[in-house]
Amino acid sequence: MFFASAPAEAHRAVEAALAAGRSPEGLPAAALLEHGSLTLYYYEPRGRDRQPVHEQDELYVIVRGRGAFAVGADERSLERIPFGPGDAIFVPAGTPHRFEGFSDDFATWVMMYGPPGGEATDPPMAA
Repeated sequence: MFFASAPAEAHRAVEAALAAGRSPEGLPAAALLEHGSLTLYYYEPRGRDRQPVHEQDELYVIVRGRGAFAVGADERSLERIPFGPGDAIFVPAGTPHRFEGFSDDFATWVMMYGPPGGEATDPPMAA
C-alpha cells in the first residue's frame, strides 16, 4: 500500500530530485511511486511547461493553481481549457498538450500508465 505525500512533502521531493539530477527530463517533477506500468509524479512547472508528448496515457489531478490546458491533435489545433484545483484531465498517449498561463503556485499530480501508444479503446474482437 502507498499513501501519497501531502503537497508540502511532494514539493520537497521535487526539490530533492532537481538537486540530485534525478528529475525526469530535467523537469520540476519527482516520481513518487512506480507500480507495474503506473508512475505517479508530482509536477510543479515554473514559467513555461516544457514537457514533451508522452508515449503513455496520462491523468492529471490539479492540486493548486489555475491556468489553461492546451490539448489537440497537433500544435495548430490546440484547444485551451481553463483548469483549477481539484480538476482531473485525461490525455491519451501521443497527444500534444501543455499547461499555459498558469499561476505561480501551480502544482499537479501526474499519473502515467499503460503500454506505449496508450491503452486500447475498443474491446477485443471475439474469436
